[in-house]
Amino acid sequence: MSTALRPERVTQNRVIERITRPVAQGGLGYAYLGEWSQREGNRCIEQGLLRASLQKRGYSDAHISQALHKLQAASDVTGVTLYQANLRTYQLLRYGVPVQVAAGAAHETVHLIDWAKPDANDFGLAEEVTLKGGHERRPDIVLYINGIAVVVLELKRGSVEVAEGIRQLISNQEAIFNQGFFSTVQLTLAGNDSQGLRYGTAGTPEKFYVEWKHHAAGTSGNAGEMVAGRLLDEPLVQMCDKVRLLDLMHNFVVFDAGQKKVPRLHQYEGVKAAQERIKKREGGVIWHTQGSGKSILMVLIAKWILENDPDARVLVVTDRDELDKQIEGVMKNSGVLGADSPSPRITSRRELVDKLAQPSPRLLCALIHKFDAADLKGDPPPVNGRFYVFVDECHRTQGGDMNKQMKRWLSQAVFIGFTGTPLLRKDKQTTRDVFGTYIHTYKFHQAVADKVVLDLKYEARNVPQQLTNKKAVDDWFETKTRGLNNYKKSMLRRHWATMESLMSAGERKGRIVADIIHDFGVKPRLDNNRGTAILVAASSPEAQRQRQDVAQLDCRGDHQQRAQNDHS
Repeated sequence: MSTALRPERVTQNRVIERITRPVAQGGLGYAYLGEWSQREGNRCIEQGLLRASLQKRGYSDAHISQALHKLQAASDVTGVTLYQANLRTYQLLRYGVPVQVAAGAAHETVHLIDWAKPDANDFGLAEEVTLKGGHERRPDIVLYINGIAVVVLELKRGSVEVAEGIRQLISNQEAIFNQGFFSTVQLTLAGNDSQGLRYGTAGTPEKFYVEWKHHAAGTSGNAGEMVAGRLLDEPLVQMCDKVRLLDLMHNFVVFDAGQKKVPRLHQYEGVKAAQERIKKREGGVIWHTQGSGKSILMVLIAKWILENDPDARVLVVTDRDELDKQIEGVMKNSGVLGADSPSPRITSRRELVDKLAQPSPRLLCALIHKFDAADLKGDPPPVNGRFYVFVDECHRTQGGDMNKQMKRWLSQAVFIGFTGTPLLRKDKQTTRDVFGTYIHTYKFHQAVADKVVLDLKYEARNVPQQLTNKKAVDDWFETKTRGLNNYKKSMLRRHWATMESLMSAGERKGRIVADIIHDFGVKPRLDNNRGTAILVAASSPEAQRQRQDVAQLDCRGDHQQRAQNDHS
């Protein structure tokens, strides 16, 4: 009988060995807690391990008992959603558990995790952790910090899609399986040796699991240097490194309107780059392509600034009202603003001047138009606090007087511009000239490669325009311009020959509409509702008219098709 190990078992053994190997030998230095397939009572909070960790850090039994009781209650999913239980638990992990050991005594905080000193925590790994919820399941690997389950990893052999592991993670979080175990979990990972690692968090839908493709220094080798498992092991070791794991948990978790989120790699790297720049009191530009999540980036940077600089105030500047509302919503949903906090939006120029001079609120949102550019030489208003100014879509407002006034009023502030399309033309002032060097870039081709956005394919279309009766058109023109002199007639002829007028001509519009509807019937991805298309028109009114024409003609086509089907 063969005693060869299954491929997934070989992978699992290698991963465990790497994570538990001493740091001095290239590992992560986690303690091996054991193989827990036959162990009874596996929980997301291993009270014995947590109690020992807290005792080691000097907490009394009374403090520990109260903290454990509150943590256990917060992690209970009875009568609440997993999102709610995970949020309650996360608040205790991040900010500590308030306890009162005696009546009348002051409240004290028991910190379940020592965020400032990674080595003061106990990192452990258990494998084959049997969970006995509604139905029994057994995650391959669970990582614990001080006895609290924070990472769940599912491994598959190379011939099985990583998606299979992701679906397994998601089903494990259902109420009929082991939902309660995931109330403390911060990262959910799935991987194999052929596709690498994908990651999400509690509640992440399958389509939002992403790849960690960070290349650490000294890891870029050629194909001949590739070793077995590198595609999986490198990102796993990077993410589960003790310092980085604590950083991800402490600074990069967002609870946003019912959905827990962790950053994509480009967002993580953008925030880390911004942190380093801000520590030096320098600004710059974050160039992240459209659709790559700049709002979450703003939230993470603002949250970090406000927590680490007691004198900091953050002003988010946009140029459109809908963007202003969107930023406010994301800030509230993610906890940067309290649920009962007043709106940070500035409604008038007077209010902006007043609030700049006050010590609070610490977070403000304003349209660029609130900076009165009428007087560019008068004394600027008084400013209270150390300001960090985030300018959204900064390429659109970089050259006007309002931008100059903003820089004048907040001359001591750190300015960070956010854009997906910076101005790069050398015959004009570039975005980089106005806001400083690039802090971090994530360009369109990178987002397409990472499947963050869909590729954009441009196809110029030639829609011929024919005049059926040139003499009739000339006669009509002469009749309508009978009262004009030759010069004015000439000017009018030239005007009607412009591209915009031609594009608005009825016959041409009809051809364009028919062409679009034809494409949606025959083009791949358009004919099965799996793709989208962008129609570029000469003006907003023209685009609106064409959209209406397409919808009307498409509806008529559907009606005719149904009538034909009914008749047959």
